[in-house]
Amino acid sequence: MAVITTTGGNGADHSPAESKLVVNLMHFARALRVAGLPIGPGKVLDAVNAIRAVGVGNRGDFYWALHAVFVNRHDQHEVFDQAFHIFWRDPKILERLMGMSMPDLEPGSAPPEEPPMRRVQDAFRPDSEEKSEGEGGDKGEKDEEETEYDSVMTASSRELLHGMDFDEMSAEEVARAKAAIARMRLPIQLVKMRRFRPDPRRARIDMRATLRSALRSGGATIPLKWKRRSQRPPPLVILCDISGSMSRYSRMLLHFMHAVSNDRSRVHVFLFGTRLTNITRHLRERDIDLALAKVSEAAEDWSGGTRIGAALHEFNTHWGRRVLGQGAVMLLISDGLDRDAGRGLEIEMERLHKSCRRLIWLNPLLRFEGFQPKSQGIQAILPHVDEFRPVHNLESLDQLIAALNRPAGRRLEGASEWLKMM
Repeated sequence: MAVITTTGGNGADHSPAESKLVVNLMHFARALRVAGLPIGPGKVLDAVNAIRAVGVGNRGDFYWALHAVFVNRHDQHEVFDQAFHIFWRDPKILERLMGMSMPDLEPGSAPPEEPPMRRVQDAFRPDSEEKSEGEGGDKGEKDEEETEYDSVMTASSRELLHGMDFDEMSAEEVARAKAAIARMRLPIQLVKMRRFRPDPRRARIDMRATLRSALRSGGATIPLKWKRRSQRPPPLVILCDISGSMSRYSRMLLHFMHAVSNDRSRVHVFLFGTRLTNITRHLRERDIDLALAKVSEAAEDWSGGTRIGAALHEFNTHWGRRVLGQGAVMLLISDGLDRDAGRGLEIEMERLHKSCRRLIWLNPLLRFEGFQPKSQGIQAILPHVDEFRPVHNLESLDQLIAALNRPAGRRLEGASEWLKMM
């Protein structure tokens, strides 16, 4: 791995130390590309120029110079941060990764650090650079490897991807999961409106239309007119937590929100961490990359703290009456971990629950078998939701779509078993 050996500066001399640094920057950019960041030769040249400008005398300046070049969106920050600290600090990364997979702790020793993301680990495997360079082996061996890979992509591999946690996916698996999410559709069951429309099947007599028709004919005949209630999908409102504990899942769920926003009308999406951000207009962009770039610029509190009560208060005060009419369905995506320890959260959740037809809470912590609703934030939210569901893989998204297509049951029916555990 890389070791910073040059003394820095703004000079133009290409010393051996500077050449060594340029080579390290190239390998670092290649690792980021394998980890999923869109990096090309132009960004590598920009990184070299940036380091020549700021030097390497200060590690913070070195970090943020590369961050400014390689990171375009908030959701790329965590990948860059982990890759940077692995690449520029630890020369024995492979041994450390193997130690994380097979821990051998002595009594009284410190607990192991949280392992890097799967896509970052894959970027530092010995064969990752060969795949990214396209070197090694003749053309026949490449064709044979590609053929073998295609033969493995059977139904069993798709089922494996379907049940894999978003947090454990490699860069290639994330790309396949994003493609699967883009194909998802959300046909919510139609609900009856208060307005009527003409109906030739004679469901209900329309007295106003009948009298108007009789007046036009002079009253000689009275042809009956019929009507029925209009039906349309209810509005869908999504509140998604983008705090640090939720960032790995909210990145993938943004692709789901984009697919839903472009598939149906009357979809309203809000992000919240320490503040509330309306991204409905940004997600209407057909291009997913352009939409996520606009979302990244709009949400300034990405991967920060969580103030669920304050965010819900702002939503109820300024947006609730605008978007929660006509039997709206609400999706609350959060782990329930609140920095304010649930202060004011129960009041806002009660108001939110009374304002919508159906409130579904999606929590990635439900993926753990031993999950217990012990935190104050979870205990404040749980009594005011109709359904409590996990959201951590493609299978959970499919189950959510199936649940939204079914008729709504009694309120609080889906969360009753968790209420007993409180």
